[in-house]
Amino acid sequence: MIPYKMKLASSLYATMSITFWGVSFVSTKAVLDKLDPFTLLVLRFGIGSLFLFVLMIALGEKLRIPLSYIPHLIVLGILGVFIHQVFQATALMTIDASSAGWLISFSPIFTVILAMLFLHEKMTFRKAIGMTVAVFGVLMVTTKGTGGSFNLSLNIGYLLMILSTLNWAVYSVLLKKLSVPIPPLVLTFYMSTIGFILTTPFIIRNKGWTKLTLLSISEWSHLLFLGIFVSGVAYWYWAKALDVLDASQVSVFLYLEPIATLIAAVLLLNEKIFIISVLGGLMIIVGVILVNGQLLMFVHRLMWKNKS
Repeated sequence: MIPYKMKLASSLYATMSITFWGVSFVSTKAVLDKLDPFTLLVLRFGIGSLFLFVLMIALGEKLRIPLSYIPHLIVLGILGVFIHQVFQATALMTIDASSAGWLISFSPIFTVILAMLFLHEKMTFRKAIGMTVAVFGVLMVTTKGTGGSFNLSLNIGYLLMILSTLNWAVYSVLLKKLSVPIPPLVLTFYMSTIGFILTTPFIIRNKGWTKLTLLSISEWSHLLFLGIFVSGVAYWYWAKALDVLDASQVSVFLYLEPIATLIAAVLLLNEKIFIISVLGGLMIIVGVILVNGQLLMFVHRLMWKNKS
């Protein structure tokens, strides 16, 4: 039985990760005016890797890992860092940060679908209703027009965001399933470093360093936030949460991400909020809650049942 304090600490780690990731859509959107997605990601992963390396040295963590787990790290780095961030950064070139935040909350639906396909979990009436409601919510968010009314021409950015939610569900399940026996901080460092290595050829091809002089102090602040808190701290805390809780239990915290994105988008980017998007986003969350009914019971136990 996992002690109550460990569950509570893991929940706080997951909440902080989600908050940082929610704001990350806004920071990414702010910097993409000056940098192409790959240049942004190289700098972000580079800053994150350097921060994590310094933190590892300060905490006395060892860099050595079992050679047999290197393939695991490469797979996790490609899925959870490289592919995931490329999808999201490219998507944010054409869609609002707030819309991206709503769509990312669809990820638990994919987690349940994967569980049914590979873990032989059964489809229930409640899950079917929840999935239907969530899908309609996605349609409301992705088919809105500039005036907040329906527009049936689907932006490619929305498709990329939806693919990133599927990719994140696969990553979260694999991260828990593979159970790489190294500390979360070391795991996060190697995954961030893999992301940095994989994106470096693109900045060389695009000569992205020539655009760095165009960045303002505000944009550099967004970039440092993305590197340190999003690529570094958030991934580290997410791994710490998955060290204690199941992937399905941790995924409940994704409900908070669109709220963080929405607040940051309004305050920092002055984005207009369309009622149809908010209603669609709420439908996604309601649908996910219906599908993951057991997650609500977990939260109730976590908050009210005192375990030693």
